[in-house]
Amino acid sequence: MKFSTRDRYALRLMTELADHGGALVPLKEISTAQQISLKYLEQIITPLARAGLVASVRGAQGGYRLARPAEEITAGDILRAVEGELTAIPCLGAQADCPRRDQCRTRGFWYGLNDLINQYVDNITLDRLCAMDGRTPAGS
Repeated sequence: MKFSTRDRYALRLMTELADHGGALVPLKEISTAQQISLKYLEQIITPLARAGLVASVRGAQGGYRLARPAEEITAGDILRAVEGELTAIPCLGAQADCPRRDQCRTRGFWYGLNDLINQYVDNITLDRLCAMDGRTPAGS
């Protein structure tokens, strides 16, 4: 499974908001701090807001903040907001109609891998993600 630049940037955007507590943060400030283009962040913030993960305030003193505490938002919430369903392979998706589904001898392997991926991302909260040092996997 490959995660996209959009996925990686969404996680970075959310950690930046978490680092500011409940303060409103202009997207331009996040763009500068994370060295991500403002236009790209504008595309990423929309599905995060739609999913209820970020709140926005318009105006000169406006910006974005987390809509819920960082300990209540998981990496899985963030990734699903920008990506949709997280599946190891396309045929495991809810909308997939694989003609080999009944004969596939490797399906159990892919389901197992899919479960591990989803369990991992659903057990890493945003506050825990912020505390990681970039080298150490969570729980180590």
